[in-house]
Amino acid sequence: MNIGVAILGLALLVFIHEAGHFFVARAVGMRPRRFYVGFPPAIAKVRRNGIEYGLGAIPLGGYVKIPGMHRPAPSDLDAHMRRPLEEAPQLAGPIERVKRTLGAGDFDGVAADVDALERCLASKPLTPAAAKAGTRGVRDLRDALGRDAYWRQSTWRKVAVILAGPAANIAAAIVLLVALFVAGVPTGAERFVEEVVPGTPAAQIGIHPGDEIFALNGRSVTAADIPRVIRASEGEPITVTVVRQGGSLATLPAARPVRMDGAYRLGFALAPRYERFGPLAATRLAAEETVRVTEAIGVALYDVVSGRDRNAVATPVGVVQGSSQALDVGLRHYLQILALISLSLALLNLLPLLPLDGGHIAFSLLEGVRGRAVGRAAYERASVVGIMFVLFLFAVGLSNDITRLRGG
Repeated sequence: MNIGVAILGLALLVFIHEAGHFFVARAVGMRPRRFYVGFPPAIAKVRRNGIEYGLGAIPLGGYVKIPGMHRPAPSDLDAHMRRPLEEAPQLAGPIERVKRTLGAGDFDGVAADVDALERCLASKPLTPAAAKAGTRGVRDLRDALGRDAYWRQSTWRKVAVILAGPAANIAAAIVLLVALFVAGVPTGAERFVEEVVPGTPAAQIGIHPGDEIFALNGRSVTAADIPRVIRASEGEPITVTVVRQGGSLATLPAARPVRMDGAYRLGFALAPRYERFGPLAATRLAAEETVRVTEAIGVALYDVVSGRDRNAVATPVGVVQGSSQALDVGLRHYLQILALISLSLALLNLLPLLPLDGGHIAFSLLEGVRGRAVGRAAYERASVVGIMFVLFLFAVGLSNDITRLRGG
């Protein structure tokens, strides 16, 4: 149950991220072609007003397909046209004409060559797979040449669309934190028992939820004293005196604490004490917490790259595991972890590396300053560096996840 809720929480954060890209793209005049949560194959999909909305079978992310993320290049045809060209060599001429026109930078004049290629494709007896690949190649090229293509837009529009994804995650993190501060954050514990673990010494001597721990070994204790005294017992018997819900005082039989999770415990949990804040104070505290966590994530990334400490990195597997464990503690703790994940997702995406959002922002700003587009080769080289870094983080995170799952 908890695993399912954790996966849904991660999917929600991905949805928020992609929705940021999607809605801002539409607001500034770009029309996305796809909006997916999860990666293909699609579990379910529907098309509305020329946009395909889908749910992918692989719940490790999501994407919004905005046409023309790069200026069309001759190499764009190679992937889609390889199979049609093998089956119909006569396509070589029309394909080469499109490539030459693209190579010359005539993005308006190439439309006639694309039309000729499409007619040629339709006239050849291709297998269904080859015909589908060719049709997709022509469609993608037309989308990339359209007036709403990303590469044709002004710098501020491009930056706004890409920045919207991380910004949506940052906003979600702040909203979650504000809600937590308004609902109340634990600042300590009361002396009242909230939960008794079955089969533990506490259950065996008759401690019940709602009891107030009044004394240990005949000495009155505060909430802060209780765990300290039990841990310091080193397993020696402890006499517990409680105040029952009706107000009566009861001294229970002595019990030996047992070692659990690395410390001596009797097996009960005290009710937490919460401090609640008004909306303005909660917003201020949420902003301060966001800044603090941002600094901590920056330090953690530096530690990973420098090799000083790589234990903080996790893949989606580790994220789901951690979220599930947070649910065991309580809903408040889970929402706090969800806010941290949302913030981490935003900051990771803002790294100035392709294919991350930060890389697209950096290149858009660079093109705006230069007044002309960066060549496709530069994009591809930068993407190789970015992909290698992401794979490095994934490898480190997967190693950490495996160690945690094995109990190391």
